[in-house]
Amino acid sequence: MPVKILSVDDSKTIRMLVAKAFRPYDATVLEAGNGEEGLAVAAREKPDLIILDVTMPVMDGVTMLTKLKENAELKHIPVVMLTAESGRDNVMHIARLGARDYLVKPFKEDQLIGKVSRIVPLQPRAGTPAPAS
Repeated sequence: MPVKILSVDDSKTIRMLVAKAFRPYDATVLEAGNGEEGLAVAAREKPDLIILDVTMPVMDGVTMLTKLKENAELKHIPVVMLTAESGRDNVMHIARLGARDYLVKPFKEDQLIGKVSRIVPLQPRAGTPAPAS
């Protein structure tokens, strides 16, 4: 059964990069353009992991993460935050809210795969050679 990953980012480019990174794996990547959409998709699809941008219009990632952790059905879903700021205060704030890990933009595909594979098991897609690590 494929791992279900929800990518929440207002940048279509970032969502495309995330989807591309998981193509070699048995993973389904769902997308949302802001936190409000992300919460709706999370409630409907119950992903195994959420990759969540911090800065977005409509509802930002911090607000979405807070609402996610307040929801009994969704609070168990691990979240990897994407942030443009790597400052210690920012990282500590994200960790206190319940994010499992974070990545600073711009990021490399192998960094994303590395962080995610420590949280959920990633299996190579059938018929696809395993990516070099």
